[in-house]
Formats: sequence, C-alpha cells, structure tokens
Amino acid sequence: VQLQASGGGLVQPGGSLRLSCTASGFTLDRYTIGWFRQAPGKVREGVSRIGSGDGSTYYTDSVKGRFTISRDTAKNTVYLQMDSLKPEDTAVYYCALARFSFDLVPWEYDYWGQGTQVTVSS
Repeated sequence: VQLQASGGGLVQPGGSLRLSCTASGFTLDRYTIGWFRQAPGKVREGVSRIGSGDGSTYYTDSVKGRFTISRDTAKNTVYLQMDSLKPEDTAVYYCALARFSFDLVPWEYDYWGQGTQVTVSS
C-alpha cells in the first residue's frame, strides 16, 4: 500500500501546477482521497478531498475557485489542478487516503504520500 505525490515545483504568482497522487496496492475510487499542505512553522491543513463512489468534492475556503480535484479511475490517480497560485500557497503538499471518513482532517487519514514541494514566488 503506497501513495506517491508528484508535480510540485517553483511557479510565479498567478501560475498553475497540477499535482498527481498515484496509488499502488488499492483502488483510489473506493476511498476518500485528500490533499493537505504544510508550510514551515504551520500546522498541516486540509486543502481538498474527493469522496469514494460519486466523487463528491470539498475545498477549503482559501482555494475555492482556484483549485480543482479530480480522479482518473483508469490511471488510479487523483489530481489537484492549482490555478491562480499565490505566495501563501507555498507549502509541502501531501495526498492521503481515508478508509472510513469523508472529512478533511489529518487524523482521519490512514495512508500518506511523501509530499511534494510547491513554491510560489517571483
């Protein structure tokens, strides 16, 4: 059972990145997949999640209208499209899997990827 997050990098304010979360050992669309981020000196916060089954989505207020979470069942991958990036979006981004929760709180997630750095700076 393994999650792999990728796609981070350095981008200018207003730019875009697409993060990917791929899985081995289980089928992503059967679980809730969440994206979290942690900036230096700050607690880990939930960014977005996509639920199992119908794929219902949720976004934290600070990214609504800018980020889009989606799922490709054939590739067993969840994406986080990040547009109109701001310096305050700078953080390490993690994807995680929850077996029994639809919430976006870190302690309810059972498996975590290794994180990918996103830096928004001019």
